[in-house]
Amino acid sequence: MLEGTMNVVAPEIVLAIWAMVALMWGAYAKREVGGPVLWASVVVLALVGLWIGFQPEGTRTAFDGSFVSDGFARFSKVLILFGAAATLALAHDYLKANGLLKFEYSVLTVLSVVGMMTMVSARDLIVLYVGLELQSLALYVVASFRRDSERSTEAGLKYFVLGSLSSGLLLYGASLTYGYAGTTSFAGIAAVAASGPISVGLIFGLVFLSAGIAFKVSAVPFHMWTPDVYEGSPTPVTAFFATAPKVAAAAMFARLLLEAFGDAVDSWQQILTLLSLFSMFLGSIAAIGQKNIKRLMAYSSIGHMGYALLGLAAGTTQGAQALLIYLAIYVTMNVGTFAFILNMQRDGKPVTDINALAGYSTVEPARAMALAVLMFSLAGVPPLVGFFGKFYVLKAAIDAGLVWLAVAGVIASVIGAYYYLRIVYLMYFGEPAAQPLDGRMPVLHWGLLAASSLAMVVGVVNLFGVELLAAAAAATLAH
Repeated sequence: MLEGTMNVVAPEIVLAIWAMVALMWGAYAKREVGGPVLWASVVVLALVGLWIGFQPEGTRTAFDGSFVSDGFARFSKVLILFGAAATLALAHDYLKANGLLKFEYSVLTVLSVVGMMTMVSARDLIVLYVGLELQSLALYVVASFRRDSERSTEAGLKYFVLGSLSSGLLLYGASLTYGYAGTTSFAGIAAVAASGPISVGLIFGLVFLSAGIAFKVSAVPFHMWTPDVYEGSPTPVTAFFATAPKVAAAAMFARLLLEAFGDAVDSWQQILTLLSLFSMFLGSIAAIGQKNIKRLMAYSSIGHMGYALLGLAAGTTQGAQALLIYLAIYVTMNVGTFAFILNMQRDGKPVTDINALAGYSTVEPARAMALAVLMFSLAGVPPLVGFFGKFYVLKAAIDAGLVWLAVAGVIASVIGAYYYLRIVYLMYFGEPAAQPLDGRMPVLHWGLLAASSLAMVVGVVNLFGVELLAAAAAATLAH
């Protein structure tokens, strides 16, 4: 019994042990070992991701069914691990240049990933909460990692205060759900929801749970922390926030709704449709007036999470598949985009003003072309891969009868295309800046930028098989 449990949670245990080893290594080393710890952590995250990716198919549970390793969890974990590994690798040069290359950063990143992996495997409200808090506590610290910056400190404080509020809402929802269902396990809650008309108390529990998780995915109206935290945090932290945590929260949301409340779709579909609708439009409209590219990416993430929730709102296995496809494409696009943003510099100092990109195609035509492809893909312009991400979630919504929401999604996408295409316009048709950007792009950064943009073009053939993998993963959800 114990051996079976250990096999199920082995990846999480390996990462937790590595975090402890890295902590001791950094604490007892006679010199700063931030660089070696960072690269070792990147390797460990990537290897664990490969390990999970090649695990045999099937559903295995641990801790009396409260922790599960199934196709859905494995797909999500691979995305989380490779997103975390890529953004951690991108962080090295920035952290070193700004005197922030401390071993604690890598340790906190790995610990947050352990929390994310626990979140997507949780089949019990208590395990879900433990994973969520493990992730959140680490992220609160890395948001304010630049201690000499008022903006970074402010970002960490805002994230902590509002994150604590959302955790309280989620915990209150869990207590209400337990009070009316008599259990915290998803299977038990599903049995109660299927036994007859769902009680008002259980619906209130569901509402509070949804509100708490909506904060984690930056869904409107629980998005208020996102622009300030994205802008104030060190840029590598912003890149991390925009990838792995989004996947973890969205996957956790999907498992909670489809497994625990799968027979109460009518009760939560209204919540999801409103979260999706408001997120798509606020993300599309509010980003138009932004001059800081990190704030623009914050509103972009709000809009994209709206589209991801559009697939989930369908309440079907097809919707879960569309969600996974969208998340995979979203992470790939963001890794490439932030590889570029991290190298927006002038005279060795970071630049985040969008207008600084004016005429950039004459300075670095290859970089400008790669970023242009990513901007077109983020906008959902066919035939790039970003278009197919939106196509799948829109199709799932239409097949579920949410035609009006799909139409709204198309309108929001057209509006949002403006601020992506504006960046392309500035790079190719803007009046060249008097002092153009002159940041040197390391080989790794250039490689990730090129690979990400190339994937947006080449992936149109068969999406690299992600469609079939996502379908198999979504089918394992106990819906």
